[in-house]
Amino acid sequence: MDEHTTTALRGGANSQKQNVNFSNAPVRTTVLFAISCAVMLFPGWATPDETAAEPVPSAQEAEAPEPHTHMSEELRSSINKVVVLPGQSPASQAVTGSYGEETAGLIGGAQSGSSIGKGVGKDVGPVSVGIPFPILTVPGAVIGGISGKTKREIQEFRDQLTEELADAASQPLTNDALASDVFWGIRRLPSLDSKILTPTTPVPEDTDAILYVSLQDVTINVEGKDAIITTSASATLRRLSDGEHLFENQVQYQDRDTLSNWTKNESGLWRDYANFARHYIGREISAEVFDRVELRHELQPKETDTVARVKKNDWQGISKTLSPTLGWDLTLLGGDSYGVWAKGIDEANIAYDIEIYDMHRPIYSAKDIKGPSHTVTFGLEACKTYRWSVRPSYQVNEEIRFGEWMRFNSDTYVSKANVGRKASEAPAYIQDFAKLEIKCGSK
Repeated sequence: MDEHTTTALRGGANSQKQNVNFSNAPVRTTVLFAISCAVMLFPGWATPDETAAEPVPSAQEAEAPEPHTHMSEELRSSINKVVVLPGQSPASQAVTGSYGEETAGLIGGAQSGSSIGKGVGKDVGPVSVGIPFPILTVPGAVIGGISGKTKREIQEFRDQLTEELADAASQPLTNDALASDVFWGIRRLPSLDSKILTPTTPVPEDTDAILYVSLQDVTINVEGKDAIITTSASATLRRLSDGEHLFENQVQYQDRDTLSNWTKNESGLWRDYANFARHYIGREISAEVFDRVELRHELQPKETDTVARVKKNDWQGISKTLSPTLGWDLTLLGGDSYGVWAKGIDEANIAYDIEIYDMHRPIYSAKDIKGPSHTVTFGLEACKTYRWSVRPSYQVNEEIRFGEWMRFNSDTYVSKANVGRKASEAPAYIQDFAKLEIKCGSK
């Protein structure tokens, strides 16, 4: 048996769960779908030429370590048992091991809100717009002088997304689906006993903290010919014993493209966006709360016997085999603010996770790889371009912490990993991953 585990992923990040709400006193989880339009183009926006060779990033010598956005190591070490729950944190300060009002949970789900919003006008213009959503309908507004063609495109896009969002069972943007992704993101940590429960299940009394995961809103902003979609979610970690808020964060995932591209093929690009939004937000929440460390480092692809550089650029590779060997270089630069923990890292003991994506979903992953290379065991397709990335995992004092996923950056552009440039060319999350082209006729 190999020393690492490999998984071929066919289904992507799709889920068929329902949204849920819960509270000691009735508290509604609000999911807002708002549409706003502006006729001015976004100033200074430049779309990079995907076909041009990108410069290879060099070391970024910082004078001092940047502050970390994730939960502190001290707080992490104080939590041994955590429960992940879908939905917003209750408004009351007390958090108990049971809930007074039963609501549907991960099994069965909440009733679809297909009837919510009926009777509300759907005209595009300076009027209220009702969007049915599984939890709650909140009116939005479409504002400004809009041309006839753009007006029709917005109408078409809004109507198609209304149908998608009204049927929670067919789309991935639900609290249950997001909570599931967060749970699977943290369950590899040996120092953390993690569980995911339904809101009607009593929380074990020895639980240290509850992590509430909730979608907040989905918005569309139209700027000229482009439509920008942003999905926001929140995570709140509360101590069980006294209800104290230990850590809170908001995560956003944004992508943009022309209205025409968003509405093609019955809004197929939107469905890809929704899958990647859930995928990104779920792992970002788990990383910021429990498992990410931001060590000063360099991490980039390198040539192998089966992957050659394109235009002498390590970030664009080409292969003649369907099972190429991917390689990378990691250099820890030191000078981190983690103290003894970071200084104790033995580079020889660093393991890696690797993922490969097509335009729609992750299609391959391997975990706990020893050494800076990996031969793909699942046959890729000829005449197709993929994007791939790796992240290091550090093991110190029986703790596991994960580094950041490898992505392109330069002196003039630093990817935020959640802000897209053109969804039809690459989803925002993977747009700065390394490219891998499998040549036609490859075997």
